[in-house]
Amino acid sequence: MRILYLLFAVVLLLFQTAPGSADPLFADTAECRSQGNFCRAGTCPPTFAVSGSCHGGLLKCCAK
Repeated sequence: MRILYLLFAVVLLLFQTAPGSADPLFADTAECRSQGNFCRAGTCPPTFAVSGSCHGGLLKCCAK
């Protein structure tokens, strides 16, 4: 009977999706990342400038 619990756990791990592999929920985040930029909660680093928003306006899209 214990083997069933182990098999159940293995099956759940096999069918889990990898983080980031799902379709993005926000179009602005997908657009930011497709241009090679990244999203940040605070201000952008000194050598980067804000080029838009991410996650529905909650984050900033930072570009070189």
